[in-house]
Amino acid sequence: MVKKYKISLITKCITVVLLFFSCNTKSGFKGKIGMTCLDLTNPFFKLIANVMQLEAKKYGYELIALSGNQDPATQNNQITDFVAQEYDAIFLNPVDSKSAGEGVKKAYSAGIPVFTFDIQVTDDDAKKLIISHIGSDNYQGGRLAGESMIKATGDKGKIAILSFPEITSCQFRVNGFRDILIENNSSLQIVTELSARGNRNDGFSVTNDILQAHPDIVGIFAINDPSALGAYAAIQKTGKVDQITIVGFDASPAGKQAVFEKILYDSPQQFPRKMATGTVDAFIAYSEGRKVSKNNFIDCKHYYYNDSIKDSNRVKEQW
Repeated sequence: MVKKYKISLITKCITVVLLFFSCNTKSGFKGKIGMTCLDLTNPFFKLIANVMQLEAKKYGYELIALSGNQDPATQNNQITDFVAQEYDAIFLNPVDSKSAGEGVKKAYSAGIPVFTFDIQVTDDDAKKLIISHIGSDNYQGGRLAGESMIKATGDKGKIAILSFPEITSCQFRVNGFRDILIENNSSLQIVTELSARGNRNDGFSVTNDILQAHPDIVGIFAINDPSALGAYAAIQKTGKVDQITIVGFDASPAGKQAVFEKILYDSPQQFPRKMATGTVDAFIAYSEGRKVSKNNFIDCKHYYYNDSIKDSNRVKEQW
């Protein structure tokens, strides 16, 4: 009888402890945030997603990160699902800056705040509904890339641009690049600008086409490191490594190593960790009724060979 009583008492104690921790866990949980980005296979966005999840957790929120897979329809469907499930906020990195407006309007109608990062929404009605945006000063970063191209080529010869015109951040990079050439009365001639959609495969194939049409080019500016590295593979295949200078953008782990190996001349550096923490901070401030900046732009920095030598993060393969 005593033995049964002891077992019963122990069982009740365990139940009370479990209930305590269960209630404690639930009381610390505040809600869910939906995040959708251009492409989670890109290490830039994967890092942002990971940092956002860790930061959101500190405040009691679960962040669900989804890949838009470079498809506007897929991304708008994801936003629709976030709205249907009554998420507390949406963090948006538009696949297409114009068409993303559809999802933003749905979220606004449902009373769900939308925060954008890295890439901005351009739909005139929708962009007014965005609570806050944080991202790189891509125009300033594009100007850095232009400075490097002038310096590396001696300011003469034909060059090409690998762009991504559907994306605002990439538009700004190209605009900054072009403007710095104009302001410096550069002798460089931009013979073509083609979309490589920000990935290695397209960077490789588009550069192959460029080299066939313009075999005498001396430089390529690519709007990110993946397309820049795709361009390098095409240039290497044709034996023109010594002829053509490549300027990328991001200073991603692969980009940093490419600068160190002198594959890329420069890769103006972005700071994705700042974007991730800044987006979460903006949401927390907004949820607490504090004032939030409509736009927050982070300056980019040159990333040259000399920077790569002393960069411990490059050795650790970290952003």
